[in-house]
Amino acid sequence: MLDLRPVILVVDDTPDNIALLSGLLKECYKVKVATNGERALHIAKAAPPDLILLDVMMPGMDGYETCRRLMQDEVLREIPVIFLTAKEEEEDENKGFDSGAVDYITKPISAPILLSRVKTHLTLKRSKDFLADKNQYLEAEISRRIQEISLIQEVSVMAMAALAEMRDPETGNHIQRTKLYIKELATRLGRTEKYADILTPEHIGLIVTSAPLHDIGKVGIPDHILLKPGKLTDEEFEVMKTHTTQGRDAVLRAERLMNSTETFLRFAKEIVYSHHEKWDGTGYPQGLAGEAIPLSARLMAVADVYDALTSKRVYKEAMSHEQAVGIIVSDAGRHFDPDIVEIFVKCCHKFQEISEQY
Repeated sequence: MLDLRPVILVVDDTPDNIALLSGLLKECYKVKVATNGERALHIAKAAPPDLILLDVMMPGMDGYETCRRLMQDEVLREIPVIFLTAKEEEEDENKGFDSGAVDYITKPISAPILLSRVKTHLTLKRSKDFLADKNQYLEAEISRRIQEISLIQEVSVMAMAALAEMRDPETGNHIQRTKLYIKELATRLGRTEKYADILTPEHIGLIVTSAPLHDIGKVGIPDHILLKPGKLTDEEFEVMKTHTTQGRDAVLRAERLMNSTETFLRFAKEIVYSHHEKWDGTGYPQGLAGEAIPLSARLMAVADVYDALTSKRVYKEAMSHEQAVGIIVSDAGRHFDPDIVEIFVKCCHKFQEISEQY
């Protein structure tokens, strides 16, 4: 039959003391014994007991040192240690508590006091273990819920982005590539001192998740303009430019359903509305300049243009990687944020790998 009684390790070098303590405890507890500190550590490491009764004065390693060694172990430090000793000076008692013990009982042993203290500390340990298990469960549950919410967010974004993909057959791989480009840029830029506090891992994750929505507004562009196999006229281009506003409005409508303007879509709004703005203020739809352009949109601008330059379209051939890099570098400070272009130059080989893979 399985013995479920709490295990108490008695550590004492005197056989009479071991016999006395074992006799007092054996009715309610499973008792293990050790006659020195080294043996006590070995037994505790092999199968941690629920509580340790520890003598102070022992040959070799004394009780104080044995207790300190127990407290240095990540698992064993959770075991309550009660000192049993003839040393009754206040200094000795303080030394026992300083070494990590939870209680200090002087000899000769009073059976009622010993049993009461043992019961109390075992109850406290069970409560502590229960709370630790509960906290561990709650932390795991919170982590699971966060992952679930993140997945729901990503699925929602991809579902919305799929609408644009259905209208434009070239959008699918473009979405995947630009998402990976912006992740590369944001991650590297986030390692710089200037942007470390802005591009936190959480923000980078949201920016990357939001990136596929950058052309969602194209859903509202008429087919004869969106799918035109040639260069757009000035009038047609003005209509095409409205995809930024239409995309922003679509995201705003989604946010209104959540009764909040500060949702996981906040970066999506920035990217959708402002990724065609230019550093020198000549972009659209607002003509923003410099750092007035949201950082997420400035990142998307580089990713989007690189992909446009290196992709074949019905109205143009694809440029080489080297040509695209040259154009982006030459447009630093005019079209693009110079800080982002500097990072782009350092990781443009990754862009080429992504482009070739997708």
